Amino acid sequence: MRVAIFHDWFGAIGGGERTALTLARAWDATVYTTQIHRPSIDRLGYGDVKLVSLGDLYPRLPLRFIHATLKFARAHVDADVHVLSGTWAVWAGRRHHPNVLYCYTPAREFYDLRELILRRQPSGVHRLIERTWTSMHRAWDRIAWSEVDRVIAISETVRQRIRRYLGRESSVVHPPTHVSRYRFEAVEDFWLSVNRLYPEKRLDLQFDTFRRLPRERLVIVGGYSREDHMASYVEGLGSPPPNVEFLGEIPETELIRLYARCRGLVCTAMDEDFGLTPVEAMAAGKVVLAVDEGGYRETIVPGETGWLLPADPRAFATKISALRDEDLAARAETCRRQALRFDVRVFIDRMRAILEEAVAR
Repeated sequence: MRVAIFHDWFGAIGGGERTALTLARAWDATVYTTQIHRPSIDRLGYGDVKLVSLGDLYPRLPLRFIHATLKFARAHVDADVHVLSGTWAVWAGRRHHPNVLYCYTPAREFYDLRELILRRQPSGVHRLIERTWTSMHRAWDRIAWSEVDRVIAISETVRQRIRRYLGRESSVVHPPTHVSRYRFEAVEDFWLSVNRLYPEKRLDLQFDTFRRLPRERLVIVGGYSREDHMASYVEGLGSPPPNVEFLGEIPETELIRLYARCRGLVCTAMDEDFGLTPVEAMAAGKVVLAVDEGGYRETIVPGETGWLLPADPRAFATKISALRDEDLAARAETCRRQALRFDVRVFIDRMRAILEEAVAR
């Protein structure tokens, strides 16, 4: 079965990029994308995956997004089945059948986060431009979706968004985690946060939590693509408390070591699509403290593998203060069993059945 994968781009590496690379390796498939940041891919250990760039994109928004849609709409690849991975890669479906869209979420700036993003604009003129742009591209997005043969959602949260905003039914296949890569070593003196540095991740909530906990430490791992223009957001966060440390993007081996030795994981993203990092933490035998929203509800077992909390720094600070080393360590095996439900082998088996069915049709 010859599989071709279309993915938006590879800048800051998140769950979507890991999933596309995992699919490509499983089927020895080529990934067709736009911009590629090779050091990030090499840090993950996916240097063997074949990637073909359809060309760089204009750096400025929203021209960058428009340019991406054109790149994928004009692509032409010969394969038995085509996987569309991402927001802009959906446009490749127009010329590539049969296709399967692995949907991380309908573009949130067009749908569920549109009004929030509009309120963030600095002036009425900016709001008008943003409103016009999102209205136009939302209409184009629906045209692209009309060429999708089958939709797979990464979570029940995303499945509901797809039904609400695009009127399509979908199946749920959770993204993969290589559970065997992770291990429990110790419960040391720091909490961990792993995320792209975007506003939806609510790092300010993490800052406020640890300002209330001067005896606790938080280590934040993650970066952002230069093209995403998030530098102003990161700068706008101001100086973190002295007990919060930013490491940026780090090699996969170092991240696995941090999971193995942290106290647990802190997750504060707004209505997260799914969230791979809680599963990674549980694979390392660590508990997860997350906001009671989105995909976190599908992976964390409250009171056993972690806790779902209000998006309030007081709630997080209170829970963290109450947790002791022996209690955290005692939950390791329960956490690991839960993580196995989302193991890469489960993902590959389910995707194999879906792709074979698409080819058979």
